[in-house]
Amino acid sequence: MNTNRSIHRLHLVSAGFLCLSFMGCHTASDRASSDAGTGIEAPTVPVDHAPLRYRCLKTSTPPSFDGDLETGVWASAAWTRPFRDIEGDHRPRPHFRTTAKMLWDDEFLYVACTMEEPDVWATYDKRDMIVFHENDFEVFIDPDGDGNEYYEIEINVLGTIFDLFLHRPYRLDGPAEHGWDTEGLRWAIHVDGSINDPSDRDRGWVVEMAIPFEDLRPPTRREDGSAWTLAPITEHLRDPRPRSGETWRINFSRVQWDLEVIDGAYRKIEGRPEYNWTWTPQWEINMHVPSRWGFLDFVKE
Repeated sequence: MNTNRSIHRLHLVSAGFLCLSFMGCHTASDRASSDAGTGIEAPTVPVDHAPLRYRCLKTSTPPSFDGDLETGVWASAAWTRPFRDIEGDHRPRPHFRTTAKMLWDDEFLYVACTMEEPDVWATYDKRDMIVFHENDFEVFIDPDGDGNEYYEIEINVLGTIFDLFLHRPYRLDGPAEHGWDTEGLRWAIHVDGSINDPSDRDRGWVVEMAIPFEDLRPPTRREDGSAWTLAPITEHLRDPRPRSGETWRINFSRVQWDLEVIDGAYRKIEGRPEYNWTWTPQWEINMHVPSRWGFLDFVKE
């Protein structure tokens, strides 16, 4: 899809804002096998570095999702440090800058990320396509921080969502529930440049997401086995909404591939692995070690 640099806005859809504006960890093989539910990750390596923390402010006004992360509601939210290589600072620094910020209210966790990218590219355009086979942004959330029952939400520049629920990490034989969807997820994509047009140089893209707390409950089958639903809140299952002073575990990942231009279109350079850039390092090429994710502290002010 070639687009020019004029401003375009797609209509808001029920699954999310999908307001697309143009303003002019894994190794691939590990993740392919793991997310198919057949791979078991290698044992994790010991590290002596504490994960990063983020102080997430509560907001009384939802962000406007207009791509401006410096003014309005987003102005009160702190930026994360620039993403580093997933294996830590001993690896080369990422050649494109990535930073994120967060806010929350009683209904949503708001996540925004800005990514430098001179060649904005994506082709996967259907829900639950494996978008990390191309460039993407990823969110991993473990609400109670126990390393089990966690959520993975990925998005590419076209607004294609790949989301799943994991009972346990893959290395512990944890199955992935690909049938789970964040039904109430809202998002917006803003591109400074064009998509899939090698004739120009882009500046990058911004993603804004509103992740509903209500969706962050383990999925279960309906009694007739026909579809997924969310587990009811009982005395054995926490309220999915956080309270001020509560801490969750979270990490972000950006997957980036080296590209070349063939017959006027972007292609991944054959034989080159992807880059995995994260907010807080995992110290190995494996996002599925929740104990190494960052700490998300919910605060009122």
